[in-house]
Amino acid sequence: MNGDLIRVAIAGVCGKMGQETAKAVFVASDMEVSGACDVYSAGRPLSSVVPGLETKVEVTDDLEGLLKNVKPDVLVDFTSPAAVTANVTASLEHRVPAVVGTTGITQEKLEQIRRLSSKTGTPAIIAPNFAIGAVLMMKFAAEAAKYMPAVEIIELHHDKKLDAPSGTSIKTAEMVAGARGQGPGAGPSNAVPARGDKHFGIPIHSVRLPGLVAHQEVIFGGQGQTLTIRHDSIDRTSFMPGVLMAIRKVRELDGVVYGLENLL
Repeated sequence: MNGDLIRVAIAGVCGKMGQETAKAVFVASDMEVSGACDVYSAGRPLSSVVPGLETKVEVTDDLEGLLKNVKPDVLVDFTSPAAVTANVTASLEHRVPAVVGTTGITQEKLEQIRRLSSKTGTPAIIAPNFAIGAVLMMKFAAEAAKYMPAVEIIELHHDKKLDAPSGTSIKTAEMVAGARGQGPGAGPSNAVPARGDKHFGIPIHSVRLPGLVAHQEVIFGGQGQTLTIRHDSIDRTSFMPGVLMAIRKVRELDGVVYGLENLL
């Protein structure tokens, strides 16, 4: 084991994003997979779960035990809205910086994580989207919002995605509203996940269909014209450069950083 490598543990490793993260960490020259956690496949070698991965790490369903015994440098979480807060809480309590790609975290839970991060002095990055192109799409939309008077967001994801609207679309709405000088008080209009809602005063339309991965378009309207800014992730590998960037930078952060754009 090379002490110079970033030792990465992955929660939700058996999911599609967890498996892609394991593959990306495995081939990265400056990091290694040191722990794997999932409620599925506990006790199995990770190499039997993720094809092509050469590692002696076994999957466990005991995150507390993993954090205590393995002592990873970073925990990456791609689990579910129901599990993520407890996982991040455990990570920060063990003073392990967290990289979180799980969406569906409520504002209340986010504030809870911020308080714990401050208490333990342990940083975290929570990103609705790790694709660099998606982050640029959000930044471009915020710039366009200064000049175009009307906007709606359409986000399209695979039919197994648990939350709607997506974290990316909500973050986009927040950035667009911020560019227009709207304060944080203009939050979601409905706390219940919806297939059509307003967040920060901006309509968001959610589509969930098999065959999709992750897609979003921001449509602006003005006098005699429209402007569409669209991003498409056609493969989950599109998220991996952003995930690896976050793993490399999270230990240098102060507190909780929300959004990958803050690392660019």
